[in-house]
Amino acid sequence: MTTVLSPAPHRRRALTGISLGYFMVLLDMTVLSVAEPDLAASLGTSMAGLQWATTGYTVAFAALLLTAGAVADRHGAERVFRAGTAAFAAASLLSAAAPTLGALVLLRAVSGVAAAACVPASMAMIARLYPAPAERARAVAAWAAVSGAAVAAGPVLGGALVDAAGWRAVFLVNVPLGLLVLALTSGHAADRPRGDRRVDWRAQLTAAAVLALFTDALIAAGARAWTHTAWSAAGLAASAAAFRALERRSHAPVLNRALLRSARVRAGLLAAAVVNFALTGALFVLPLLFQQERHLGPLETGLAFLPLTVPFAANPPFTGRIVARRGPRPPVLAGLGLLTGGGATLGAAVLADAAYPWLALGLLATGLGVSYALPALVTALVGAAPEGTAGAVGGLLNAVRQVGATLGVAVMGAAVAADTGWSLVVSAAVCAAAWAVFALTRGDAGTRAGRAETSTSGTPATGRDAARAR
Repeated sequence: MTTVLSPAPHRRRALTGISLGYFMVLLDMTVLSVAEPDLAASLGTSMAGLQWATTGYTVAFAALLLTAGAVADRHGAERVFRAGTAAFAAASLLSAAAPTLGALVLLRAVSGVAAAACVPASMAMIARLYPAPAERARAVAAWAAVSGAAVAAGPVLGGALVDAAGWRAVFLVNVPLGLLVLALTSGHAADRPRGDRRVDWRAQLTAAAVLALFTDALIAAGARAWTHTAWSAAGLAASAAAFRALERRSHAPVLNRALLRSARVRAGLLAAAVVNFALTGALFVLPLLFQQERHLGPLETGLAFLPLTVPFAANPPFTGRIVARRGPRPPVLAGLGLLTGGGATLGAAVLADAAYPWLALGLLATGLGVSYALPALVTALVGAAPEGTAGAVGGLLNAVRQVGATLGVAVMGAAVAADTGWSLVVSAAVCAAAWAVFALTRGDAGTRAGRAETSTSGTPATGRDAARAR
């Protein structure tokens, strides 16, 4: 089929809209962090409630990412992207008015579904807009660059909004952003025809149930609600058995079993999950420490996170040069080592009630660890994947990262019951274990992808791979 190119101004406008949509999705994952104490006081919720306010989003996002690419292929990427953007903005508006915690968690899950619709569809739209590999690589790099900005801006913007108008304001920022995205992507500049790719909705919904029940069991165990934990564990066992049976019979399985047979792919996916475990867990537990124990305001809390978030925007180009020269393995191991050291430093500083400079040192090590590990892991996984599966491994990588984020909030939030410092020590131990697994999985996973451009988004930025990663 011949691709008809849109005029350059229309393509740039559409790319700007697609990039802002990605910014909106990523911003929502960090902007809420500094609002947790105000939200807890407003809705009278417990630690478990706060955990679900965060994981309601990441559970739905993670569970549906793998199938969202198939939905975009089947129904048209632009249709799915714009529907997801509209749903995200509407759910955010309703979240700002949520009267109860239950309503907020439900709306956060709706936002996660909408976010899952946006991300793979946005990649497919870019592939349509920029069919030439060199142009597409530059477009993907621009799209991916917003991830560092979103992570860096989230805590500071969230703190300013909470200071000005309370926790509900952090959701209202998505409404004008969503409207702007819809305006910029109008005109069918990146429209794609409908396809016939199949989606196994029974297996997909069962996968979502597995992740939700696993998260619920962890949160309930952390709250020492043992009867609740037992029921969730029983439901988890039943749903996991059902998922396994459905996957065996499915003509469109949720998981790509061929990818998971590779030890290098499994080690890379574990490392990616652990990176998000440490990052999202820290963003969950530290605002409670800063505001409830150290009596910082929301904006001061957001500013306190700058040593963690600034490296996301500043360091990836340097990481890319290291990967190009030496392959992905050294920066992945360095990143996991920095995350281990950062978690240990933060944990020790909190347990010793040390001054902020020690916390800043731990935050800086954590931020550098993330900015070294994630871009290199993209290249490592693409290099380890069987030929022709770059898109599948990209989708699996992003899904696994969200699973890691969910578990980080659940596990580290549960460990806060002992002490915030111990929750950070747990994070350090998990990162150390991932370092050992990755180090012992021999072979350079990036031999044929070491020259690829990378980004903090977890998406390969080569033209050929960008075309598949949807």
